[in-house]
Amino acid sequence: MTRVTVGPRLHFGFCNLSLSHSRLYGALGVALDAPELSVRATVADTVDAPPSIESLVESVCALLGVPGASVAIETEFPAHVGLGSGTQQALAVTTAVARAHDLAVDVRQLAPALGRGGRSGIGVGTFEQGGFILDAGHPTTRFTTARPDDGEWAVPAVAAAHHIPDDWRFLLAVPTVDPGRSGDEEDESIRTVIEDADPAIADRISGLITRQVLPAVAEGTVDRFGEAVAEIGRLNGAWYSDEQGGVYRPPVGKLVASLSAEPGIYGAGQSSWGPTVYGVTDAAHAEAAREAGRHALSAAGVDGVVRVVSGRNHGAIIASDANDGRSPSHSA
Repeated sequence: MTRVTVGPRLHFGFCNLSLSHSRLYGALGVALDAPELSVRATVADTVDAPPSIESLVESVCALLGVPGASVAIETEFPAHVGLGSGTQQALAVTTAVARAHDLAVDVRQLAPALGRGGRSGIGVGTFEQGGFILDAGHPTTRFTTARPDDGEWAVPAVAAAHHIPDDWRFLLAVPTVDPGRSGDEEDESIRTVIEDADPAIADRISGLITRQVLPAVAEGTVDRFGEAVAEIGRLNGAWYSDEQGGVYRPPVGKLVASLSAEPGIYGAGQSSWGPTVYGVTDAAHAEAAREAGRHALSAAGVDGVVRVVSGRNHGAIIASDANDGRSPSHSA
């Protein structure tokens, strides 16, 4: 039996969505230590899995060239709320099945065949190594109006990676509303945005990354980091405003405005397509941030879940019955 455990990620946005620049996409985000996804797999002659992941396990077994596997989900986090559940689940299942069959596996190489890592490399990067990740995106010349077939791309390389300071915390406020975009709907929205994206926004984001985000995470200045990623999220929202009904999808704008007014929250924004709202804070302000998250949900008139979590500075944890210890693995 092999068990694979991994946390979610926050996606702060892309560096560029304009065809006027030489590189497209280029995402930045951080790995989080909670909530966790945990799957276990054992060798089997056929596929035995819950209905929600049965087709995924079948695809993984075919990809690995094994007859089958028995796979169970032990813990999970919500799907399509901006926490990266789809990629983390796909990579965790692939790794668990491979290791159960005593096979080495490179998730970065296999992710495209599973339909993962086409635009953003944050999910793969955080699965591999955790921490703060900035990926390199793709040459703009590779952009096509139709979505490439699964496997017809490479996961963007990691351009910069940093340890998340131990005292940094991230507020997660997940309102109980319709999930964010995914699959074909997400692909169509992104491609629509790219056709008309203002290149001047990308220029502003580039300056924020080089002059604020990277120095802040390297030096551990949480306030500058929070301010910068929040502004990057707002600028990304300017690209998406026609697609999602505003700079933030409703009711995220109300939550962001409420959290941004709190002195112990250094920046707030929407993760990916939402509806998860994040707030950047630190250990000294964790309880105040948690209360601010509850207040923001209440003020917006929605129910939801509030957490304050740490960053995760290692990749997926892989454990087998031959090795009961839980040790971080940088390479699945």
